Amino acid sequence: MGKEIRHDALTERIIGAAIEVHRTLGPGLLESTYEVCLCRELDLRGLQFNRQVALPVNYKGVKLDAGYRLDIVVENQVVLELKSVTAIQPVHEAQLITYLKLSGYPLGLLMNFNVKYLKRGLKRIVNKFDDTNINS
Repeated sequence: MGKEIRHDALTERIIGAAIEVHRTLGPGLLESTYEVCLCRELDLRGLQFNRQVALPVNYKGVKLDAGYRLDIVVENQVVLELKSVTAIQPVHEAQLITYLKLSGYPLGLLMNFNVKYLKRGLKRIVNKFDDTNINS
């Protein structure tokens, strides 16, 4: 239960930062713009993060670079997958689920900035593949 409370507090701070970016910029910009602005807002709020984190695929014991990149990883716990699309599709959710499975991070937030109100563009996804270790 302690981890869940910590994750809730962290995701609340992340979502607050994303809402501030959306409130300032509005919808309709490129995903890359939201990414750089969200990173600035996370920094202003004292949150540690990494951008464009390489995500290798472990194939038969060998880590291979298949070109996957995590948009943002916050506090080495939460993967942020940013979108600027008309609507979130099942493929976007599947993408984040796969990223969580491959990386072992416990939680992901799918954020679509191309909406009138950001809360309508948010989806929280918990990693159900807890046997994966991010260090393996």
